[in-house]
Amino acid sequence: MITRTAIFEGRIKPGCEERFFAEVQERLVPLWRQFPKASNVRLQRVQARDADAPSIVMIQQIDYPSVADVEAALASPVRSQARAVTLEILEMFEGRFYHLISGENLVAAEA
Repeated sequence: MITRTAIFEGRIKPGCEERFFAEVQERLVPLWRQFPKASNVRLQRVQARDADAPSIVMIQQIDYPSVADVEAALASPVRSQARAVTLEILEMFEGRFYHLISGENLVAAEA
């Protein structure tokens, strides 16, 4: 399994916090679920952080069977739709977002 993670680092503009997350949930989550071969979509709102940690407000993750499937999803028409909606929603956000692609969990499950 491969996971593509989006990190939203910065801050939501004051007074926009609840609307920001509502828009993400209502408009983006359905699009993320439509990515070809997406097997699991996760969205986490950061609740707390260490004092010296960067200001990350949201983490989004989508699992895929392979790197080739990630690449196919990124080339799909739904990605263009999601990107356009993301840019609209980011009008309420000050900061940046970036992506990481990671492989399988290196910790074996306990029996």
